[in-house]
Amino acid sequence: MIKNIKTKSFFILGLSLIMSLGLISCGKKEADFQPISKSDILLDTPCKVTIYDDVPETVLDKAFDVLKEVDSRMNASSETSEISEVNRNSGKGYVKVSDDTFYVIQKGKSYGELTKGVFDISIGPLVKLWGINTDHARVPAKLEIDGKRPLVNYENVLLKEDTKEVMLKNPGMELDLGGIAKGYAADAVAETLRANGVEHAIIDLGGNILTLGSKVNGDNWKIGIQNPNTERGQYLATIEVVNKTIVTSGIYERYFEQDGKRYHHILDTSTGYPVENNLASVTIVTDKSIDGDALAKSFCMGIDKGKEFVKSQGAEAIFVTKDSKVYLTDGLKGNFKLNDKSFTLED
Repeated sequence: MIKNIKTKSFFILGLSLIMSLGLISCGKKEADFQPISKSDILLDTPCKVTIYDDVPETVLDKAFDVLKEVDSRMNASSETSEISEVNRNSGKGYVKVSDDTFYVIQKGKSYGELTKGVFDISIGPLVKLWGINTDHARVPAKLEIDGKRPLVNYENVLLKEDTKEVMLKNPGMELDLGGIAKGYAADAVAETLRANGVEHAIIDLGGNILTLGSKVNGDNWKIGIQNPNTERGQYLATIEVVNKTIVTSGIYERYFEQDGKRYHHILDTSTGYPVENNLASVTIVTDKSIDGDALAKSFCMGIDKGKEFVKSQGAEAIFVTKDSKVYLTDGLKGNFKLNDKSFTLED
């Protein structure tokens, strides 16, 4: 029997606790006006933008116009998106896409090269086969998986930079930008907010949180790191950040269960099956959310290789294991407050 678990959103006291990260609220005394916020479901995830500056609410509308545009272009589950058009033409010819879509594909391919295929935007055939986080989630037969694996190869994503055209070399190939488009969207929203006079804001797109500036009073934002063993909104630790993005990938949000075994959404491109290691979650702290998205795939590398890769890219990371141990990159060791004594902080 299959038990399918889908991502849900919870709104508590006006604060969105989505995916694996949560924002610890700042005091209302910091300003003479109330923050303004807006929420919607886009990019297949709950999205919320909260502004702590005295600006018109139309600024929020502009932010969500950006999210809707990214969603309409890059969501593989939409038949009218640019990504779907590229997928329909796999093995046939090049498709011209917008500058934004081309940039995200180009960035995704670059991370494919950096990770030697651990991160691969051509993973679409495997994602569709498993159907995790949909109503048709199932464990495919090994023969099916083996048939799709050869289609997953970022090197066969062909790009023409001068004309912004994309082609998938082989029939049956499919792009899925779910591992990077949200990060790009968060960065694009931040750029729009800055252009409209916003200096203090939180952009919360599922597992991606981007902090714009500091709190109104100049203090750091305090971000809660989700305890992967408990209900959403219960934190094992907090960190403090300014002008950073925090992106988490974990095995506990999107999964289904069949015959007593859990199958999560983080797929291993080398096997075609969900990654099997001792990690429960990886949280990336960096400057750009598009990079945080891709670096979160260090989950697949395990602790030692994952830490080295994240460090080589100038980012920081928190690795949480299934047996409640926490490993940090060096830059977070002075900025990590462990709140849950059931976890141990390892050297």
